[in-house]
Amino acid sequence: MQMSDTRVIKAPREVVWAAILNPEVLKACVPGCTELTGTPEDGFEATVVQKVGPVKATFKGTVSLSNMTEPEAVTLSGEGKGGAAGFAKGGADVRFAEVPEGTELTYEVDAKVGGKLAQLGSRIIDGFAKKMADQFFTNLQDAVEGPSDPDEAPEAEGEAAEEGKKKGWFKRMVSG
Repeated sequence: MQMSDTRVIKAPREVVWAAILNPEVLKACVPGCTELTGTPEDGFEATVVQKVGPVKATFKGTVSLSNMTEPEAVTLSGEGKGGAAGFAKGGADVRFAEVPEGTELTYEVDAKVGGKLAQLGSRIIDGFAKKMADQFFTNLQDAVEGPSDPDEAPEAEGEAAEEGKKKGWFKRMVSG
């Protein structure tokens, strides 16, 4: 299963590059990630809990970074085993280009599954893989950009205030 997309993140290319190499950012961006340890040089070990159709599984696996050309491109490759549910493996080639609005991030994802997951059918798997990729890059964008109007977040209440604190946390960390 292959897919690709492009999005613009309103931040300098160096900030977006640093974010995608940061374990805390990766953990926050991978949907269902409960644990992530390691370094960009040695790779990461991750635990991800996901429900795909009727199958819920805890995947334990690794993520490695290769083809790193700072701050222009990186390849993320991952592989996880979910016990009886099967396995998932895939990779994303990510490119970063400077544009007037900030950084244009282009990604091409290739994903494969096996075991019980493969029996669900390509429509369910393709939809799930697209949703996971979209969610990862949306989470990355939110972590880097923050709220569009910084004055809005403190006035928000309850869950909205909590969401405002989550957005832009990486950008605040590197600029503050």
